[in-house]
Amino acid sequence: MPQAPFPERERVDAHDKVLGKTAYAADVHLPGLLYAMTVPATIAKGQVVDVPVEPAMRVPGVLRVLTAADFAPPPQPAGGGGESAGAPPPTATITPEIAYRGQPVALVVAETLEAAIEGAEALRPTYAQAPFMAVIDSPGTTRDPFRPTKAGDAAKAMPAAATTVEAQYVGPAQHHNPIEMLSTTADWRDGKLTIHEGTQGAQTLRASIARSLRIDPAIIEVKSPYVGGAFGQKGSIQRQSAIVARAAMLIGRPVKLVMPRGQIFHNATFRPRSRHRITLGADAAGKLVAIRYDADHQQSRKGGFPPAYHETPPMMYGVPNYDGTSAHVRIDTQDPGFMRAPNPHPAHFAFESAVDELAYKLGRDPVAFRLAHQATVNPLSGKPFSSAFLNDCLTQGARRFGWDRRTMAPRSMILPDGTTIGWGVAGGCYPAPTTPTIATLRITADGRTVFAVGGHEMGQGIRTVIVQLLQRELGVGPERLEIEIGDTAAAPQHLTAGSWGTVSVIPAVIKASAQIKAQLAELSGGRAPTGTVHQQLARTRRPFLQAEVSNVAPGQDAKALDKLRSGEFARGGPDYPDFASFSYIAHFVEVRVEPTTRRVRVPRVVSVADGGRIVSPRTAASQVRGGVVMAIGSALREETEVDPRYGGWLNADIADYVMPVNADIGDIDVSFVDRPDPLLNAVGAKSVGEVSMVGAAAAVANAVYHATGTRIRKMPIRIEDLI
Repeated sequence: MPQAPFPERERVDAHDKVLGKTAYAADVHLPGLLYAMTVPATIAKGQVVDVPVEPAMRVPGVLRVLTAADFAPPPQPAGGGGESAGAPPPTATITPEIAYRGQPVALVVAETLEAAIEGAEALRPTYAQAPFMAVIDSPGTTRDPFRPTKAGDAAKAMPAAATTVEAQYVGPAQHHNPIEMLSTTADWRDGKLTIHEGTQGAQTLRASIARSLRIDPAIIEVKSPYVGGAFGQKGSIQRQSAIVARAAMLIGRPVKLVMPRGQIFHNATFRPRSRHRITLGADAAGKLVAIRYDADHQQSRKGGFPPAYHETPPMMYGVPNYDGTSAHVRIDTQDPGFMRAPNPHPAHFAFESAVDELAYKLGRDPVAFRLAHQATVNPLSGKPFSSAFLNDCLTQGARRFGWDRRTMAPRSMILPDGTTIGWGVAGGCYPAPTTPTIATLRITADGRTVFAVGGHEMGQGIRTVIVQLLQRELGVGPERLEIEIGDTAAAPQHLTAGSWGTVSVIPAVIKASAQIKAQLAELSGGRAPTGTVHQQLARTRRPFLQAEVSNVAPGQDAKALDKLRSGEFARGGPDYPDFASFSYIAHFVEVRVEPTTRRVRVPRVVSVADGGRIVSPRTAASQVRGGVVMAIGSALREETEVDPRYGGWLNADIADYVMPVNADIGDIDVSFVDRPDPLLNAVGAKSVGEVSMVGAAAAVANAVYHATGTRIRKMPIRIEDLI
C-alpha cells in the first residue's frame, strides 16, 4: 500500500468550468429541438377528471399536449420496495391519480420555450379532490415501523445508570437547491433513445425509463458527463425523465425540459421532517453505558426512503447497549429521499446534542468526555473497524481550534459590547461502502489516454482523483487524457452517491494501470523502461494497449457485476465479511450571539476528517467546506414549510427558502488525519463527501448553548428561539 501522501493538485476541470466551457445536460442542443413544460396539479390528493387540451393547442407554436392517456398504466413496484437507493418509482409517468400537490398532470411540447410555458399556463384541468394529510403531526396519520436496531441490553442497563438525559429533537424538511436545475433532453432516432440528463445514476435511469415506458433498455443510452450539483437530489429517478422520453418518441423530434425551481420543490425528493427521542445513560464513573433512541420521519403513502437513523450513532463511542426504533409516518406528499448525509445528518444533530447535554450534566468537558469513549468494533455485528481515528480528529481539532482556552460555563465568554461567544464540538461518522466497477484504460502510441469507468462528476472531484492516480501509477497527466464517465455507452454506470463513487473508482484505476505496466514490461522484453508510457509503447511499434478490469467490494462476487450491468443497486459494506469500515470527523464551531438582535454568527469552524488516505487533497477539502456550509444552513437557516390547508410547499423558491450566503460563512479550517485504511482498498482511501456534513449542525447548536445557556433541540435555530 502506498504510504506517501498524495500531492496537492488543482481540479483538472476547473479552467473549463470557470470559462463556461463545461457542457451540462441542459446545454445540449440538437437539430429540430423542441421545448417542453409540465403542468402541475393544484390539488394535494384525488383524481384528474379532465384535461382540456384545446386552450394550449391554440397557442402558436404548441405541437402536442401529453396527458395520462398517452401512457400505459404504471407497472407494479419491483420486489424489495423503495429501500434501494434509486429504485424506480412505479409512477414515473403521468397518471390520473394525484398523490401530492405539484404532481405533473400534463406536458406541453412546443417549438419554443415561451410557447411551451404559455401553453402550460393555459391548461385548466378539473379534479375530484380527496381528503389529505399534509403534515407529520396531522391526526390520524399512519405509522409504519421500520426494522429495529439493537445491541446488548439497553432495557436492563438504562435503569441502572447513575446519570441520564432524555430529550426530543426535530430535524426539518429541507430541499436541495443545486445550481443546475432538473432537466431532461430526449432524442428518439433510428430506433434508439438517447437521454441527456444530469443524474447520479445513468444506468439506473436507463432501467427506470425502460420499465416505465415498457421498452428494451438495450435501445436506450444515457449521457451525463457532468452534473451541476446534486447532493442526492439527482440520485433518485426524476418524475420528468420518462415523460420527456415518451414525448420525443411520439413526436419524432428531440425534446428538452428544464423544470422550474418551484416545480422541483414539489417533484424532486427532499430531506423529510424527522423526530428523535434520545435517552443516554452513564454509570457512576461517568461512562456512557446505554442508549435508547426512537426516530420517525414523514413519508409518502408508498415511498420507501428508509428511516435508517441508527446506521452511525452506534459506531461513535463504543457503547455496548443500544436500543433503536424507527418508523415512517405516511402522509400525502411526494417521496422524500437522499439529501447529503441523509440519515446521519439529522441523527447526529440529535445524538451529538444529547452527548453534549450528558457531558454538561456530568460536569465533564465535552471533548474530554468524547475522548474517553473510543470505539474499536461495530457493536451491532461485533466486527472490528478497519480503521477508526475519531479520537485523532478530536485531538487535532481541539489543538487547531484552541479549545484549551474555552471556559466551561455557559455565557462565560462575553465581548465588551455584550456579544456572547460560544464554542461547541461534535463528532460525525459515515459508512465507507464500495460499489462494483468495470473500467477500460486505453494507452495509444500517439500520446492519447482514454479511461472509461462508472461514475458521475457532481463537482466532488472524481476526475481529479483519476488523474492523480494515473499520474502516480503511469506518469499520465491531464493533457490528452479523456475520462468517460456518466455514459452508459462507455461503461456500466453505478449509482454515484453515499461517498462510494470515488472510493470505488480507485481500485479500478490501480488494477488497470498495473495491467498496462505488465503489458509494457512483456513487450519490452525485460529492458529498463525510459520515457513516458506512450513513448515506451511507440518503441514497440504497437498502436495501443488496452486493459479491461473489474472490481467488487470485499466479500462480493461476480453476481455484483451482473447487478451493475443491469442497473441494480449493488453496494457492498460498510459491514464487510471480516471488518466494518466508517469515516469520522470532528467539528469545532465558534458562534457569536448579538446581545440585542440575538442574531447568531459563525465566524470560524475547524473540521478534521478521517477519510483514510486522501487522494485529492484540494477537492477533498472543498467537499468538507461545502458540507460545513450546508450544515450551518441547516442549523440556522433552512426549512421547507408545508401549507397544511392545501398541501405543497409554501417557500418553493430560493428567495423564501433561506440559505446561507457569503456573509453567513466565516473561516473554515479543514485538515485530515490522512492515515490509510489498511483493509478497504489498495490505496487506503475511505469516504469523505458525506461525512463532511455529519455533526457540524450539532456543533453549532452546542456552541449556541455555550453562548446563551439556552438549549435548542430543533433545526433551524431562529432568532425568536433566543429572545
